[in-house]
Amino acid sequence: MPDAFPLSAIVGFYYDKIIRPALFRRDSEHAHEIGVKALALLGSVPPVCRLLEVFTRLPLDRTRPIQAFGLTFANAVGLAAGFDKNARAWPAASALGFGHVEVGTVTALAQEGNPRPRLFRYPAQEAVINRMGFNNEGSEAVARRLARQPGPGQRRIPLGINLGKSKVTDIERATEDYLVSFARLADHADYLVLNVSSPNTPGLRQLQDESRLRELLGAVTAANRERAKQAGRRRVPLLLKIAPDLTFSQIDAVLGVMAEFGLDGVIATNTTLARPDPFATVNEAGGLSGAPLRRRSTEIINYISRATNGRLPIIGVGGITDAASAGEKLDAGATLVQLYTGLIYRGPFFAAAVARALADRQQRQGG
Repeated sequence: MPDAFPLSAIVGFYYDKIIRPALFRRDSEHAHEIGVKALALLGSVPPVCRLLEVFTRLPLDRTRPIQAFGLTFANAVGLAAGFDKNARAWPAASALGFGHVEVGTVTALAQEGNPRPRLFRYPAQEAVINRMGFNNEGSEAVARRLARQPGPGQRRIPLGINLGKSKVTDIERATEDYLVSFARLADHADYLVLNVSSPNTPGLRQLQDESRLRELLGAVTAANRERAKQAGRRRVPLLLKIAPDLTFSQIDAVLGVMAEFGLDGVIATNTTLARPDPFATVNEAGGLSGAPLRRRSTEIINYISRATNGRLPIIGVGGITDAASAGEKLDAGATLVQLYTGLIYRGPFFAAAVARALADRQQRQGG
């Protein structure tokens, strides 16, 4: 198999010297839109994607498929929700070396999100602040698009769909909102994520409170069981995405509710409202992601792993900027990792490089 490093080195050089400076001269969200359109175009040409996979997939002697929540992952590195909100670009993810991809966040109602500007880069810290506000076309439109794309069992890599609450929906009716999106999208998902942790939808994080979370998880898991009873239907794995700003006692309560309803996994973590140095004087509202989140997300992964005796699959997210920061999340107890902000700063083949380094690391450790 051709070695991925010459290709990634060439692309990395041009990304660092030409592409990234050009993108960084543009508004952050406009640059993001260019990236989504480019990957959507790549994904529309499957032969080119398959050719790229020859260079980006792991060599057979270093491939150790990962089993989690009933699915098989070719490698540990996934694309986090937030990049491909409307499921336009995900078919290209495997060509870039990702082992899974998560689209969304998708809400029951189409919504514009918060006013622009709402996405801000901090290159010196390899960080981003966003207050996007779940801008997306709505679960009905996303379901129609996914119905025209390869479905479960036909994909190169697993596809997760991240669900959130519509901004105009009152918190008291949040469960109903999630159920609408669940009904529309469950048939198209390899796994579903209930996002109750974005800081950019007013009141959303209240759904992490024990009583509200019990109502939400009870209703969605019941709908999932009912769906599974129907002929030819499978139960879709359900995960919960939590905030890094929870205390350990709050995490204990969340884990208790998750265990009560038999959720399949947890994603730790979303973006943070904390402003560690040098962000203490930054006045932009929104969730902070990237390198400053690394330590806190790893702490929470480690806490969850110990609290559940390693029985609950964890997808670790937050501050992955290289193979070392990805590896420490696996060491802390994560089964898989996801990245997004690192992709902005490290280029399109960052996932392939991390996946290969993790595989080499596992081989050295005798895994």
